Amino acid sequence: MPVSDYPVRDKRPLRGPRPDPPGPPLKNYITPSGLQRLKDEHTFLLTRERPAIVEVVAWAAANGDRSENADYLYGKKRLNQIDSRIRFLTKRIDAAIVVDPVARRPAAAASRVFFGATVTYTEADSRKRVTISIVGIDEVDLDRGYISWRSPLANALMKASEGDTVELSAPSGTKHLSILSVEYAAIPIDPFREPLGAQSAPKPVR
Repeated sequence: MPVSDYPVRDKRPLRGPRPDPPGPPLKNYITPSGLQRLKDEHTFLLTRERPAIVEVVAWAAANGDRSENADYLYGKKRLNQIDSRIRFLTKRIDAAIVVDPVARRPAAAASRVFFGATVTYTEADSRKRVTISIVGIDEVDLDRGYISWRSPLANALMKASEGDTVELSAPSGTKHLSILSVEYAAIPIDPFREPLGAQSAPKPVR
């Protein structure tokens, strides 16, 4: 066999294993209001807070020894945090699959539990009545009963209907949940609010 016909191995660094090829992006189911909150935070960081911090860092860098300059060190640290958050938000927004809980759906689906459903159930042991809404992982608010669609409870309820009893495996043992109602209604999501004390450039004039 001619030398040119021998298979050539891919060049790669000598240290460290070969990284696995990237898998398919994880679906990010989210309500319209939840996606808007992510977009508003992304815009605030990118167009207002980041430019303000860059300006502080540039000013501090011009004031001498950077190793003992608290403004410079804090600014660089905050800049890294902002950039990391912007990358995270960009990925979440790019992977978003918007599902409106109040959108019309086939009758068969409207009576079963899917993303966006508000479900009321009772626990067989305690007879405690509980109402939850199934939302995206960026919208979870346990105080309001908003649970992630990827949570064990949501997985147990998925595709069930009113009158069904489902099993939830919990650390304390298996729980039996009796579904009283399934409805699709608006799920209020708090809008993005600028953090108190955050440095930011003025809002653009429209």
